[in-house]
Amino acid sequence: MSELAQKSCTPCRGGVPPLEPDAARRLLADVPGWELSIDARRIQRSFHFANFKEALAFVNHVGALAEAEGHHPDVAFGWGYANVSLHTKKIKGLHENDFIMAAKIDQLTPRRARTPRFSKTRRTAAA
Repeated sequence: MSELAQKSCTPCRGGVPPLEPDAARRLLADVPGWELSIDARRIQRSFHFANFKEALAFVNHVGALAEAEGHHPDVAFGWGYANVSLHTKKIKGLHENDFIMAAKIDQLTPRRARTPRFSKTRRTAAA
């Protein structure tokens, strides 16, 4: 279990600056497979499944985790895929909470769902 996955999200009430790009890149190294947006204000990842039922079950688990942690990702899903995007809305950027959630979401995922089926270009276009 990663060090980040052992932490809990802390309430962010705003008033703190988002992570600087260098700090975000350092934390990104702890959540392999997640991608940092060009503006360094969000992280995202695509997960792939055998069918709609598996994707839906994953999204439901992510939703339960989000409620438990009080930190809610943006999720889009359909037959065989789920795209998860994290950022802290109150600060319009990244906070350590986003990386904590990414690590916890990775623990929900069967290893085979972590393998991308599409190129980055296609994943971006589908998001």
